[in-house]
Amino acid sequence: MNQEIFIGRNSAILNFSTKYCDTSENLLSSLAFKKVLSKYIYLINTKNTSIYQFLKKSCEDDISETLVKFFKLLIVLDKSEVSKLNPVYANLLLNETILFEFIEGLYSYWRKFERYAIIRNKNTSLGLQNINFIDSMNSFTNLILKTYRLVEQNILGENHRVYRQLNAGVNAGLILNNAPWKCPKEYSFLERIPFTESIVLQPPFITYPRKNTRKGIFCENRENPIENLTLNLDNWICFPAKVGELLAFVYFDMNFMAQGVTLCNLFELAKKEEYLNKKPDIIYMYGVKDFHTEMRTEFFKDLQNDIMIGYVNFNEGIDYFGYMKKMILTLHNLKMIDAGYLPVHGAMVNLTFKNGLEKNVIIMGDSGAGKSESLEAFRKLSESYIKEMKIIFDDMGVLKLDENTLTASGTEIGAFIRLDDLDIGYPYKEIDRSIFMNPDKINSRIVIPISTHSDIIKKYKVDMFLYANNYEDGEVLEFFNSSSIAKPIFIQGARNAKGTTNEIGKVTSYFANPFGPLQRKNETDILINKYFEKMFEDKILVGQIRTCLGIHGLEKEGPEKAAKKLFEFIIK
Repeated sequence: MNQEIFIGRNSAILNFSTKYCDTSENLLSSLAFKKVLSKYIYLINTKNTSIYQFLKKSCEDDISETLVKFFKLLIVLDKSEVSKLNPVYANLLLNETILFEFIEGLYSYWRKFERYAIIRNKNTSLGLQNINFIDSMNSFTNLILKTYRLVEQNILGENHRVYRQLNAGVNAGLILNNAPWKCPKEYSFLERIPFTESIVLQPPFITYPRKNTRKGIFCENRENPIENLTLNLDNWICFPAKVGELLAFVYFDMNFMAQGVTLCNLFELAKKEEYLNKKPDIIYMYGVKDFHTEMRTEFFKDLQNDIMIGYVNFNEGIDYFGYMKKMILTLHNLKMIDAGYLPVHGAMVNLTFKNGLEKNVIIMGDSGAGKSESLEAFRKLSESYIKEMKIIFDDMGVLKLDENTLTASGTEIGAFIRLDDLDIGYPYKEIDRSIFMNPDKINSRIVIPISTHSDIIKKYKVDMFLYANNYEDGEVLEFFNSSSIAKPIFIQGARNAKGTTNEIGKVTSYFANPFGPLQRKNETDILINKYFEKMFEDKILVGQIRTCLGIHGLEKEGPEKAAKKLFEFIIK
């Protein structure tokens, strides 16, 4: 991105390396301001508002150019002096009320964008590389507020009496760098795409993606979808993610900036030395503009380079974080299956009780089965039962045999949770770290960091392996006495769909995991037999816990009752 500003579908991205404004005059003279102003004028023109009619009548020439000059004068001169300079300015100042409404509308229009800033770590005359990035973001916010207030107060002829220090600048900032990596020649075009070195968030970070559910499964393509791909590289950014023990290069089009930035709350952002001159295990291309009108969500196994490739094309339907997160986890799980490990769709918690007892519990289940909700119930009961609670994974983990001991580890440092199923006050307690998605809609989500990468990649001995049964009431905690009884329940993967996908009612999914195991069913069958036999051989407790999350009226009570029963069983 070389231009001062990129305005996408619902975002505005400022390039602080190309231009950084430090005075009101610089701000009003910038191409970025003129572009936002022109877009707002076009918007009120299409609606044929009374404000637009007033501006059209008052301004003899181009409305945008006239207003820029007009505003620049108002930040240094009294309005009476400005009106004497040009009859057009005098006409504008004749109706202070409409002029005030226009400025308020322009200010609100700007604030409705998801606003980002980027800088590149390279020398440039107008850039900001030698200034603290966080300070620059704060200064930019203050500059916009100052300029907005100066102009408005001069027009009204009086100062505001109430000042609201809103975040009028940017919601997030990215520092980008160029780093060489071991890039196969067929992917050489990717070498020109910058890496995300660090991210600065201004929480609460609220985004409004156009979709609120994910549908379908990811399918395998027998041909490499990204080999020698043609892209507008100026519009792409790479997020180098640590997915469990794997390194993933996640490339995204800036039109989907919110999805790319949200990754920082879910996966550990790799350090530069961790990807410099390295080959990734995963490459994911999110938002590729191709010649297909239908949505493409597919993966390819690059045997020659030993890289799993993910591909999602540019489509309004992919504007949901589930397409970002679940494809990355699918690619991770496929690599794990190839290595002889068993991916588990579920949640794992390391519990240390007040009596000193320590247990590692896995609750397995597909989307909406009650994994995250059970963890939330654990958290609420922690004061009564638990000394310390560590979440190892909240969505996807992996089982391994480490020196003939069954262990588990995680993939993500964060959680992607339905707001509807959390305790009503919890999101507000965590508002300073959270990313909210469509908080006003059904299936609204919060993405929040919950663990450290060093914690999730440790190998934890498994003490209890439970299936989250959300569809039937009954005995809360039930254990099986043989692998032959347990496996059919886990493999069937039944649940009452909670609206997290396009599924409704009671549905099933192979091993409750359509993100890798379903695509490698034969290989996974072998691994399931191996790992379940090991669990029963080692007398690990295997059973099901009835969360009742999918039963109307028990969405809150069910997980809490299940958590309490589990705790009482462990400590008795």
